[in-house]
Amino acid sequence: MKNNFLTLFLFFIMIILIAGIAILGGAIYIDLFSDSTEPIVYQTENIITEEVSDRKKEKIQIANIDLSESIQSLNSTNEEKSSQKVDLQNQQTNNRYFYDQLSNNQKIIYDELNNNKINLRQGNYIIKYGDKFSELLSKEDGSKQLGDDYQTAIEAFTHDNPDLFFLDVNKMYLNIETTTKFLKTTYDVYISPSNNSTYLSEDFSSINQIEDGFAKIEKVKNAILNRLTGSDYQKVLYIHDYLVSTIEYDSTYSSIGTYSIYGALVGKTCVCEGYAKAFKYLANAAGFNSEIMQGVATNSSGQSENHAWNCIEIGGVWYEIDPTWDDPIIVGGNGKLTNEMKYKYFLKGRTTFEKDHVLSYQFSSEGKKFSYPTISKSDY
Repeated sequence: MKNNFLTLFLFFIMIILIAGIAILGGAIYIDLFSDSTEPIVYQTENIITEEVSDRKKEKIQIANIDLSESIQSLNSTNEEKSSQKVDLQNQQTNNRYFYDQLSNNQKIIYDELNNNKINLRQGNYIIKYGDKFSELLSKEDGSKQLGDDYQTAIEAFTHDNPDLFFLDVNKMYLNIETTTKFLKTTYDVYISPSNNSTYLSEDFSSINQIEDGFAKIEKVKNAILNRLTGSDYQKVLYIHDYLVSTIEYDSTYSSIGTYSIYGALVGKTCVCEGYAKAFKYLANAAGFNSEIMQGVATNSSGQSENHAWNCIEIGGVWYEIDPTWDDPIIVGGNGKLTNEMKYKYFLKGRTTFEKDHVLSYQFSSEGKKFSYPTISKSDY
């Protein structure tokens, strides 16, 4: 009887040992051969390049216009000229206006993009975040939240950085890889193009083209900055007049870099987004705080379409400026383009702009509502 009991006891002990070994072996197997799911992928919703489809420019029935006409008369009625050159060493600008409105996770996404602006020129460089978002992703809707954060960060990044003329952010993807090991889940997050592709724009498909584009843009920018003299008003006026007098509006929407500073400063042909980005780019380089604004504008014919323009800070006060609409398409008739026409949207307050410009605070249909600087009620 005692032998039978001992045998039965040993049998149960053996069963427990076998089960324990099996569990331990399974744990080791799972740990070594983890279950890695297919990555969740988020693509940005179309933002400014597509969301702001450029309106047709204002048409004025007039002809025989000399856009290079001296602006001395206008200058003399507002400011006295000075021969003082721009001191670029002492210029302080806030080029991260939209960045300052982001949450912590959104800033992490933005910062890594900004730190790798040069690497982005490769077109396939992977922006790695590793496990930085593990706490968020461990929540039930964490992946969706991170996807929304990515959209918002991209929108702020592109609005703060008008020099991204080579980038098509709609070709960039946020990847979230989830790996489950024994009693533990880890996450790996990174931004990349789609398989065997790049996130470069169609107009700039190689790093050589991009480098050449930057060199040409810098040459134009430096030439403009070296000509800036006088008061802040006169410097802003020069930048405005340079864009108005040298750019031809791209009614075909097909010129190289038409939505970018490249089209505005090198190709001299662009749409309203190109005007707005070029103005911000040059104004920031000259030491001014300036931002891109967007929304819907209604022309004198009553036609309303999406549009982009600018605001700029002078003497601690913000004003709006629309270089695209100050550069109208001229058709027929005889006469001169008066200062009233050329500067209709130059350094104006919100009372003037709100007559035909309505701001949009979202850069995509489901995106974050951003804020703009508080604009002066009255004109400069």
